[in-house]
Amino acid sequence: MANYWQLAPWIEGLSRWFLAGVMIFAAVPKLSDPGAFAQIVGAYGLLPDFLLSPTAVMLPCLELITAFLLIKGRSSGLWISATLMLLFIAVLSYGIWLGLDIDCGCFGPEDIESKTLSRLRAALVRDLLLCIPIIYCFIHRFIHPSKLPGEKQ
Repeated sequence: MANYWQLAPWIEGLSRWFLAGVMIFAAVPKLSDPGAFAQIVGAYGLLPDFLLSPTAVMLPCLELITAFLLIKGRSSGLWISATLMLLFIAVLSYGIWLGLDIDCGCFGPEDIESKTLSRLRAALVRDLLLCIPIIYCFIHRFIHPSKLPGEKQ
């Protein structure tokens, strides 16, 4: 058990960096073609047309900010990533419930995964699995509160 406690900070750090990498990998293609990403967002039917373009720009920007905060070790990055993941899981679940057969849009308009897997269901499973490192980081933060400047303990 002593070995685990020595590795725990490393595992937490790797988890944060992994999540940040996923966020960056997801955000960059969306920002490179926001019009196509807006069409994907619109396919879910959750937003009025006038919000599609702003959402297609703001969401990937928020993912990049979250990645930066995760890399910096900020608790806010962890909270935002958890909130985004819950939002993504809810939207994917809604799409599955409606029986939509669309690209999830998770990694931009030209997501290769969407052409090879069962789209929304695979994306939902992936997002549920991404909750594992998020939960681990929260548990680690609860057991070992942050001592970074500017963060509440």
